[in-house]
Amino acid sequence: MTTQRGPAPHTATDQDPYGGTPAGAAAGADVLERLGRSWTWILGSAIATLVPGVLVLVWPDETLHVLAVLIGLYLLVAGSFRFVSVFAWHAPGERLLGLIMAVLFVLAGVLCLRNPLQTIAALSLIVGVVWLVTGILTLYTAITAEDLPHRAFVLGAAVIGIVAGIVVLALPTESARALTRLLGLWLVLLGLFELVLALAWRAALRRSGITDRHEPADA
Repeated sequence: MTTQRGPAPHTATDQDPYGGTPAGAAAGADVLERLGRSWTWILGSAIATLVPGVLVLVWPDETLHVLAVLIGLYLLVAGSFRFVSVFAWHAPGERLLGLIMAVLFVLAGVLCLRNPLQTIAALSLIVGVVWLVTGILTLYTAITAEDLPHRAFVLGAAVIGIVAGIVVLALPTESARALTRLLGLWLVLLGLFELVLALAWRAALRRSGITDRHEPADA
């Protein structure tokens, strides 16, 4: 699934949502918020999805053990990206949904790595449920969130995630090779969509006159 974006980037005049917290905690949360709003963070999430997708497509004859490890690592990394992205949201309800998605990815990753020799059906179930649930949550957020930039891209990513989850859960896979091709294809599609979203977010930042903290102002 793609990383979701909260409201448009705020300026220095916005009220600090972490007011009243200890200085160290507020500073840490502020750093995570700026990082979560960075277009490079979405780009990193896209790469983290594309790389395992390409790997499982390039080596479709690898064992189920290798596939489970790759998918498990992808879920853990994706969960980490989504956790940081939660800090870019200001509405409590949106933050809760983002946190649920992050926890779901991490738990699924742990399940895959805990028993990499599990059956094909078990691996399909784990990945399918994660994509389906996070896709539905993303769709809900894309519809209800206020001032969401590039809402159409987020809606598209949500639909792709839902379809990917349904396909993985509904279509029986009789071999590790078939499952590898299926998961690899969907990972590549999701990664490409996140890449487009990252570039669109970068354009939105530049139009609003806000430069990425990780990018020179005249880039």
